[in-house]
Amino acid sequence: MDLSVRFLGTSASRPTVERNVTSLAVRRGGETFLFDCGEGTQRQMMRYGVSFNVGDIFFTHMHADHILGVTGLVRTMALQGRTEPIRLYGPPKSERLLRQAVTLGSDKQHFPITYVELTPGEPLVRDGYNILPYAVEHGGALALGFGIIENPRLGRFNPDIARAMGIPEGPLWGQIHKGQEIMLPDGRVVHPSELVGHTRAGRKLVFTGDARPSDATVEIATGADLLIHEATFADEEAPLALETGHSTAREAATVAERAAVKRLVLTHISSRYSRDVQELAAQARSVFPGAVVARDGMEVVIPFDEGDVPAE
Repeated sequence: MDLSVRFLGTSASRPTVERNVTSLAVRRGGETFLFDCGEGTQRQMMRYGVSFNVGDIFFTHMHADHILGVTGLVRTMALQGRTEPIRLYGPPKSERLLRQAVTLGSDKQHFPITYVELTPGEPLVRDGYNILPYAVEHGGALALGFGIIENPRLGRFNPDIARAMGIPEGPLWGQIHKGQEIMLPDGRVVHPSELVGHTRAGRKLVFTGDARPSDATVEIATGADLLIHEATFADEEAPLALETGHSTAREAATVAERAAVKRLVLTHISSRYSRDVQELAAQARSVFPGAVVARDGMEVVIPFDEGDVPAE
């Protein structure tokens, strides 16, 4: 099953010529959901080929550059004749502001909208994966980061051994692969361990939203396939990052290094670096060599680890 991320907006606080404000689209199989919805997100979705058939929008916090786009997006969906429900998720005490944003300019409800205030640490259980909100520090705001954590996968089934053992291809193979012991017509009992390898880890994606570096992110992101960490400033603005509840590129890279993630992508870039991100990239790579600074429209595909890493 495919899993990918499309960066719809990578700028901090205000849009620039090169970058729109924050929004991130995640595709998993047939599902598409958004994290944050800055102003102009609907146009970015059209520009970069992201379907409007979004079922869920997750908001990291209620600052304007992360929520203003939901007004236009919902209106566009209504004009397109949408009837399917949509769910808006935010941190505690977010429902009032989200309702105001959705109803701005029109009180008419064109399709069902559900508002959910999330509790940090309580996962949303989905088919084959969980979405885990966790608390982050962002200058006193009620703010969340999110982990998308897939369930462990079945181990590899060895068809060659199955054939050599005289097990007919069909339902018995499926039963063994699912961990069920079977009995053959000649009375032999076959245990799954004879044909199926160890359970394999699913994929993990973590998005911090606007956040200071934290032990919480390190814990959630440990071993992640992809960490998307905000990196608003370079080293020279470290005091400002601390004052405003943001991170520098080097701080974000330190989190990635501590968490031993496979890939790090930096986003939420201050307008002062909008055109030239070399300074941010260099500072991050001095700690985490593979760090990449996101750009609007960039897609990151997250493949399965084919090294058969056992699930914990």
